Amino acid sequence: MLSPHIRIGPRTIKTAAAVIISMVIVHFYGTTTSRLTFAMLGAMAAVEPTFTDSLRSCLAQIVGVVFGSLVGVLLLAIPMHPLLRTGIGIVLAITLYNTFRIRFSPSLPCLIVLTLCITPDIQPLSYAWGRIWDTAIGLAVGLTINTLVFPYDNSRLILASIESLDRELIRFLEEMFDGDLVLPDPVRMEQQVGDMARQLAIFSNQWLYLRRRSQKQQLEAFRRCQSKARELLARMEILSHMEQPGRLNRRNLKELRECGAVIADTRPLREPKERDIVINYHVARILKLRRELLEALRQ
Repeated sequence: MLSPHIRIGPRTIKTAAAVIISMVIVHFYGTTTSRLTFAMLGAMAAVEPTFTDSLRSCLAQIVGVVFGSLVGVLLLAIPMHPLLRTGIGIVLAITLYNTFRIRFSPSLPCLIVLTLCITPDIQPLSYAWGRIWDTAIGLAVGLTINTLVFPYDNSRLILASIESLDRELIRFLEEMFDGDLVLPDPVRMEQQVGDMARQLAIFSNQWLYLRRRSQKQQLEAFRRCQSKARELLARMEILSHMEQPGRLNRRNLKELRECGAVIADTRPLREPKERDIVINYHVARILKLRRELLEALRQ
């Protein structure tokens, strides 16, 4: 029985399915360990959280196989010791990556160079073409499954991050007016905004997922929420840098309580000082931004 902490997600299932289907396809034209390995690597590389990430990963695999095959085939034409040839090939592959400013890992081309250089009686051109073909099959299967079968949708995570942000906002204001002189730190709010930004970046990279009008509208709503959240954070940072908390006016106190906040400091505001005026201005702006954020979320 699996532990409740162990979760097998859709991406895991899709990866396994892509690998199995790729291996079945490769099996039809002659199964070897090398062919199955490269088909598996291609399939696994293509199953990424977003369509953009999948394309980037596919490109990394294609570039790696092509560069590694070219370097290996060229070196095999020069008579030298296999280990020396391997060392030169690895140096050359990494140097080419650096020269062309290819930001992908050079581990795949180095693996192909190693295989070509130390395997006796290998047919370099046949091997190189086979690796390109095997990898392409895995990439095509993985990309197809990742795009068409349960495409990644993190909209629920974005909604959850916004709800968590709202709870953190209420907690911050409760601590702000809890009756002591210690001002709250918006660090947790900053983390929530950062999490929401990361999830929104993933959501916006779902090119194929966002092909429908309703999904594009949802993306725009999420972006408006992010904009409001950043402004909220800026206002809360201002409050956290005040010398000490002030007193709430009746309007802000009433609205905070309607939001579910428990406010301990209910001192009457008969003769407001400058600090009280500044704090109530920012609290009013925060509450207005909160309403706008929630309204954007409902659209």
